[in-house]
Amino acid sequence: MISEITDEEIKADIMNRLLRKGCWGAKYLPLDSVVNWLAKKIKRNGKRVRKIIKELVNDGYLLLHKGGQTASLNPTMSREIIEYIERVIERH
Repeated sequence: MISEITDEEIKADIMNRLLRKGCWGAKYLPLDSVVNWLAKKIKRNGKRVRKIIKELVNDGYLLLHKGGQTASLNPTMSREIIEYIERVIERH
């Protein structure tokens, strides 16, 4: 049985995937790719993932490009992003 994944774990997973791909600042990934990665693990067909991405943008962790179709990590928040990922993954 698949356990329910918390919003915090989803946020850390999104940022960790972008971090591993080196997506900082002007190097970005399509949001559809990010949503499709996680849609297999998470219920509600990506709506929840898109809501969480919007929260990350509002908190300043992610930057949107190309009219909101692509995203990258905010280089000015690099320390906070790495600490957040380590804290959530360590607890998991």
